[in-house]
Amino acid sequence: MLTKTDIEQYFIAEKNAGLFFLVAGIVAIVIAIVLLVFLKGNISKGLAWPLIILGLLQAIVGYTVYNGSDKRRIDNIYAFDMNPGKLKTAELPRMQKAVKSITVFLSLELLTFIAGIILLWMNRRFLSGSLFSAGTVWLGVGLALVFQSLLMAAADFTAYRRGVQYTGQLESFVNKN
Repeated sequence: MLTKTDIEQYFIAEKNAGLFFLVAGIVAIVIAIVLLVFLKGNISKGLAWPLIILGLLQAIVGYTVYNGSDKRRIDNIYAFDMNPGKLKTAELPRMQKAVKSITVFLSLELLTFIAGIILLWMNRRFLSGSLFSAGTVWLGVGLALVFQSLLMAAADFTAYRRGVQYTGQLESFVNKN
């Protein structure tokens, strides 16, 4: 059964996840800038561009989630007591859509991971020795894709599990009211 505490906990965790994505995105962008400015090798260039692109996406998504979590938390706690129908008409459909979206993100992250593994395999001859002294741009791209997709998938899988649980609680609440 859904309680106000469940709603609080879900949105606090959502806000923390948003902050994690925001910070991870900023860190990825800073690392990419360092790679482009101070390490001028092919692998550095290959690492930098996916880090910039994926880091920017992470930061935008993280900021959006972080910025909206408190308002959604307050609105849903208020609706719990004062307008339970809003949980059925607004929050439940929003959460069902969010869980589906996370499933799509996880699929894209799997494809990104596979693309990174393929790039690493195609450039495996460069994996021995000093990583930044020899190698191709594509080896760097592969490394960045594998790392970023694993990081994002871990965070998204956690969000998916949390979202499924909260959605189940909402469905139970809606069916009883």
